[in-house]
Amino acid sequence: MGPIARETFVPQNYALGQEAQVDWYEAWADIGGERTRLQVFAMRSMGSGAAFHRAYPHATQQAFLEAHERAFDYFGGVFRLLRYDNLASAVRKILRGHRREETVRFIAFRSHWRFAAEFCTPGEGHEKGGVEGEGGYFRRNHLVPVPCVADLDALNALLLTGCRADEARILDGRTEPVGAAMAAERDRLLPRAAEGFDLADVTFPLVDKQGCAIVKTNAYSAPVRAGTRVEARVYPLHVELWHGGRRIARHERCHRRRQHVLDLEHYLDVLSRKPGALAGSKPLAQWREAGRWPACYDELWNRLLARHGKQDGTRAMVAVIALGREFGHDPLRAAITMAVSLGACDVAAVRYLLTEAGLHKERPCTVDVGELARYDRPMPTMAEYDVLLSGPCAGTA
Repeated sequence: MGPIARETFVPQNYALGQEAQVDWYEAWADIGGERTRLQVFAMRSMGSGAAFHRAYPHATQQAFLEAHERAFDYFGGVFRLLRYDNLASAVRKILRGHRREETVRFIAFRSHWRFAAEFCTPGEGHEKGGVEGEGGYFRRNHLVPVPCVADLDALNALLLTGCRADEARILDGRTEPVGAAMAAERDRLLPRAAEGFDLADVTFPLVDKQGCAIVKTNAYSAPVRAGTRVEARVYPLHVELWHGGRRIARHERCHRRRQHVLDLEHYLDVLSRKPGALAGSKPLAQWREAGRWPACYDELWNRLLARHGKQDGTRAMVAVIALGREFGHDPLRAAITMAVSLGACDVAAVRYLLTEAGLHKERPCTVDVGELARYDRPMPTMAEYDVLLSGPCAGTA
């Protein structure tokens, strides 16, 4: 065996606004009290050294494209060249040399934003070493210890704060902070497009006999008849179902396979005709798991069953839940809680509690009579008439 040959790399110089590098890296966060593995998008300017980071549950193509637009907003413009690894969101097939067969949506996206793309040689991470090192630096300085946040929006607000804080850094070999170079770079970037790119991945599934549209192997409930064709729009964090030019359902996106994502409200019309199906239904179980069916709902339901019987009592409970469409879920929960505390067990009582705030009339205010006060007279006293009660009557009939 001969001596190990070490490869020599040539340092590169980058003009402001010319090139940025893009990559994903893995991080952990405690979200809502649960340790969660996340994918963090990073875009680093090679001229100024500034970087943008944003976290997602999964590195989907919709998240990939949305993060680009967020990064363009952060930098104040678009870089002329973006350098990537061979990400599945952008590359469909690796050809000879640096040639790539790009995905259709990525071609449309970069045509919309007017930037060029170059891809690294497989296994040659040093070709985008700037963003590789940026991911490690940011994780050590802003994601250690593991952050504890309420939700993903709070985490991304924390990451944005970290990006802003890093603008005060002075990189090795430079004399000015990253933020100053970033401000100078902004004038050299391409202007942002007047409108954003339509990020949704659109399909047109049929609603099946279980009231669901199949989107990326998962079933999402829809409040329309079976056999209806709907438009499904898939975004990074949610799925929307449209019909007749209006949105009829919005669900949190599920990244697992062959799961059911159901909303009990979408089945209320069916349950009003088939009330016996409510107790063991999967939509009800998912509402319980999500905390949308508190204990006061069960208390009211039991009272309705005791008063009206199994069928009519459940049908009345379905009518109560349907009030959420009209008044909203939080007011409905408050009204049911109040009805239970008052001992009520009637749909009309819950509706009254939802509307009673609008039934109160304002008390009349005191009017200043001004000059009319001189006509005030003291209240009469009846004490002199008490003498009639102290002795016998002197007169005759």
